[in-house]
Amino acid sequence: MATENKNLSTYDKDSLPSVVGKRVGIITSQWNGQITNNMRKGAVDTLLDCGFSPENIIEWSVPGAFELVNGAKRMIEEAVDAVIVIGCVIQGETKHFDFVCQGVTYGIAHLNATQDIPVIFCVLTDNTLQQSIDRSGGKHGNKGIEAAITAIQMIDL
Repeated sequence: MATENKNLSTYDKDSLPSVVGKRVGIITSQWNGQITNNMRKGAVDTLLDCGFSPENIIEWSVPGAFELVNGAKRMIEEAVDAVIVIGCVIQGETKHFDFVCQGVTYGIAHLNATQDIPVIFCVLTDNTLQQSIDRSGGKHGNKGIEAAITAIQMIDL
């Protein structure tokens, strides 16, 4: 596993571009809320730490991961500089996992290819709950932090 024994959530805020006056949208899936809320908190805390004003962080929630695409499309219309979508899909006993993961991935990729506003993909697609816990504040850090840093870098692009 590529992230085995690595914490991917460290960053040097002094090396990041200024975010003064920038706005970011965060859309969080309610499904697997224990995981997604941890990633949302990681993203928000990081954005604030890096200089975002609280009023420039717009937060919405959607029922599940599949709805992140529509939420992102609508958030782009809110005059934000980047959108972060946060979700978690855990492998089950049916092919539903495959269809949801493929649909969300394709939908976000399509928005990135057709829109000028970057949409940051922070959707865990893990085999087990423990893997998701490890990536949402556990031994592998918090993917929400990574998504926030990625948003800052993409805003500056």
